[in-house]
Order: sequence, then structure tokens, then C-alpha cells
Amino acid sequence: MLDGNVALGLLLAAAGCVGIYLASPNQRWRAAPWPGRPARMVGVLLLVGGLAAFLQTLRPPVATFVFVHWLMLLFILFPYLGALLAARRGRRS
Repeated sequence: MLDGNVALGLLLAAAGCVGIYLASPNQRWRAAPWPGRPARMVGVLLLVGGLAAFLQTLRPPVATFVFVHWLMLLFILFPYLGALLAARRGRRS
């Protein structure tokens, strides 16, 4: 069963990754990136909140393992999602 803090940690970390990714000039989800510094700062704060939520439920080594692997998965997945979105936009044009 998924604990509420684990689900909250996953959501906060995902939101933080989205903020950091959308602040990148190479992102492909939007026509223009979000303002760099504010979006990255909010993203980092959300990541810290996600890690704190994991630490409420899981032991520190386990929380760190889950957190880092979730970040790796998302930061690898987001560029591919951007390419998929760009390809779909190209077909509509």
C-alpha cells in the first residue's frame, strides 16, 4: 500500500522536476522556457519538500534511493516526452 507521504513525495519531486525542466532553454514542451532563476528556485524547493516527505515515512538511505531514482527517471523521460509532443505538433501543422 502506498503511504500518503510517499505519494506526496513523488508528486512534489515530479513538480520540482517539471519546474527545473521547463526553465531549461532546451525544453520542448512549450514555445518558450519559463523564467530561469525563479522556476529553478521553485523547482529546487519542491524537490526539497519531496525529499522531506520521503524522509517522514522511509529510512534515510531508502528515502534517498527512491528520491534519486525518481529524479533520474523523470529527467530521462521528460526530453523524450518533449520530442513526442513536438512530433505530434508537427503532424498537425
